[in-house]
Amino acid sequence: MIRPDFKKMDGLVPAIAQDAATGEVLMMAYMNEQAWDKTLETGEVHYWSRSRQELWHKGGTSGHTQAVKSIRIDCDDDTVVLLIEQKGGAACHKGYRSCFYRELKDGEVRECSPLVFDPKEVYK
Repeated sequence: MIRPDFKKMDGLVPAIAQDAATGEVLMMAYMNEQAWDKTLETGEVHYWSRSRQELWHKGGTSGHTQAVKSIRIDCDDDTVVLLIEQKGGAACHKGYRSCFYRELKDGEVRECSPLVFDPKEVYK
């Protein structure tokens, strides 16, 4: 079994969610031990919300959950990549497919990920 070293960074490790089928990076958040254990237990990704200081089931409100296909851990045991199936089409709380929905290319900023839902309608 693999397990991140939660002692290294005050109990949190970066967790990168990547689409298992396409390789697209969808988001980056943090996990603590509780989030890690809940993710393994349920097969759906849980994170630690630094702003709310609580466990966060991704998609618990919006329905846009993340089903775990596999988990990779780096050589230092302090960062994980979650290969996931994004349910509902959007990983970003702003309604985009990916939290990385903007890019700077050739001196121009543009949106590079589709808007899937209106957050004002989902988070009432």
